[in-house]
Amino acid sequence: MIFNLFRKSPATDAAFDAYRSIVAQSRQEKFYAEWGVPDTVTGRFDMISLHLGLLLRRLKGDSVARPFVQALVDLFFKDMDRSLRELGITDMGVPRRIEQMGKMFYGLTEVLDVALQSGDAAEVEAVLVKNVYGSANAGAAMLAAYLLDESARLAAQPTAALTFSSGAAA
Repeated sequence: MIFNLFRKSPATDAAFDAYRSIVAQSRQEKFYAEWGVPDTVTGRFDMISLHLGLLLRRLKGDSVARPFVQALVDLFFKDMDRSLRELGITDMGVPRRIEQMGKMFYGLTEVLDVALQSGDAAEVEAVLVKNVYGSANAGAAMLAAYLLDESARLAAQPTAALTFSSGAAA
């Protein structure tokens, strides 16, 4: 019985695999070199947030996926905490920065969800210009089209494939 305390849940293992996939996807060179996403700490945070937001959007309301979603979000914020510490942010500054990052993440995913729901590429592009690029950028249209395509691709996937519960990758 006591050994159960030291076991990771299957949701945590699956979340780790999914998060690793999200980070790899968000690091594609085309986002930065071709589509003009700033290759900065903030730009990389935005790309991870966009990809994570797409998956969370797809799994929203799915009670079977709830433990996986929670484990994935927990892992995301643990990774952000670790990253801040690696950047030299002190123990006293990390909680405040994590709170700011949480507000940025949830704000971005909320407006992105509305824009994706509309299916209007111009609306998605407007969200990206405001929240990722900071000003007009030719790459925003390409990133908007990509996000719409990825959202549709995720919508067509069974939950088990997205939560890695069948061993499939997202």
